[in-house]
Amino acid sequence: MRENSTQNNSPKNVGIWIRVSSEDQAKGESPAHHLERAKAYAAPRGWTVKEVYDLAGISGKSVKEHPEARRMMEDIKRRHITGIIFSKLARLARNTKELLEFSEFFREHQADLISLQDSIDTSTPSGRMFYTFQAAQAQWEREEIADRQKASILVRAKLGKTINGQAPFGYQWKDRKLVIQPDEAPIRRKMYELYLQYRRKGTVAKLLNAAGHRTKEGFLFHDITVTRMLNCPSAKGVYYFNRIRKTGPWAGEEKPEAEWGKVECEAIVPEETWDQVNRLMEEQVKNWKKPGKVPINPFGNRLWCRCGGKMYARTDSPKYHCRKCNRKIPVETFNELMRHELHQFYGSKEQVAVRLEDAQRNLTDTEQALTALQRQIQKVRDGMKQSHELLLDKLITPQGFSDLYNPAEQRLNQLLTELPKLEADLARMKIDQVSVEEVVHEARNLYEQWPKMDVERKRTIVEAIFEKVEIGEGKINITYSGLPSSEELCINQQRMAPAAC
Repeated sequence: MRENSTQNNSPKNVGIWIRVSSEDQAKGESPAHHLERAKAYAAPRGWTVKEVYDLAGISGKSVKEHPEARRMMEDIKRRHITGIIFSKLARLARNTKELLEFSEFFREHQADLISLQDSIDTSTPSGRMFYTFQAAQAQWEREEIADRQKASILVRAKLGKTINGQAPFGYQWKDRKLVIQPDEAPIRRKMYELYLQYRRKGTVAKLLNAAGHRTKEGFLFHDITVTRMLNCPSAKGVYYFNRIRKTGPWAGEEKPEAEWGKVECEAIVPEETWDQVNRLMEEQVKNWKKPGKVPINPFGNRLWCRCGGKMYARTDSPKYHCRKCNRKIPVETFNELMRHELHQFYGSKEQVAVRLEDAQRNLTDTEQALTALQRQIQKVRDGMKQSHELLLDKLITPQGFSDLYNPAEQRLNQLLTELPKLEADLARMKIDQVSVEEVVHEARNLYEQWPKMDVERKRTIVEAIFEKVEIGEGKINITYSGLPSSEELCINQQRMAPAAC
């Protein structure tokens, strides 16, 4: 049997495991302090410290999959080190299963676990037994703390008090109320607009990142992030918290509704927009199909059958076809009918007035987005200036300055690239504020020029005007974008113009 390694002064290569909790750091127990203590323990025994495994601030609930833990285990396997020194069991891991797995792993590879505070050496039978008892105690303490936290969270949620200081994107906590965050709200609103345009969360994330926008924590947007923000009802004026219980690193389950907390707030988007976006996302999940490429004909992504199926026109077919119920309509007949409808729609002063109101609202939103973007640019510039001042005052190293300055500079360039685009959009919207009479005049030109336009131009016009065109038995049901009601037209396949119903 081997001698107790803590009493063996023979040469030995060891590693030092550092995992200092946030509470310990608040008490002044820094990672540097734990490192020096472990080195001081190893030196009199003639041990050589080969590696330091730094997990400062990492939760002890599960550490085996952490890169530093995997590196340590690889070093044990290749005999680079034959022991690991740590402050106490709770700092190695709090999960009994993982602690026992660590113990077995070290035993199999003839390496030692040395806990300074617990005086444990797993090379002896008594040490292994005591190690097991201590591991179970550490997990029990953790579960007791978790139970107390759960009870506190439930009470706070029922009282309408927040669980933590984190506000949803687009908002901030002020005087215990959820209020609009002016720099983030335009970005949150832009998410809904982009999703309605592209119907893809990944595309929305890419466009936001390319424009220089970041999450509240300063990270890049991803499709999962966008999905969570689009789903969150805070955008329409109500924020629920304490809804999800974590069941794993990337998994969770919804808690009973009785445990939820609720806070009302100012809406960022109309409730109708939020409902429309979430309805579309639910349909995508339900169908388990990703949206296909935009069809090459102008009405391809707006045309539906009354039975609920999508209608397509194959390149080798002269008809729009519903595969679900086999309904068909000639492409030329339908396109000419919709051309007349475009003319009639914009020939109405009342409808044009509605369009101009929408344009004014878009103009206001764009002005707010531009102001928010300018504030973001100034904020990034201020941060870059502070980093430069720290370097001049020699409070950070050149490498530290580079780590702070380079990402900020990259984001600034992205924001500056987006700035002229937004300014151009604003200028265009202001120029487009024309009178009803001018729009009516242009509608006549649209009717005349329609046959000469290419497919992409026609599709842009169709998507701006129509939300949905539904083909029924002898009738077409049209839903215009931004309008609550639909209009029905009769289909006359003999004459290529609207007929009286």
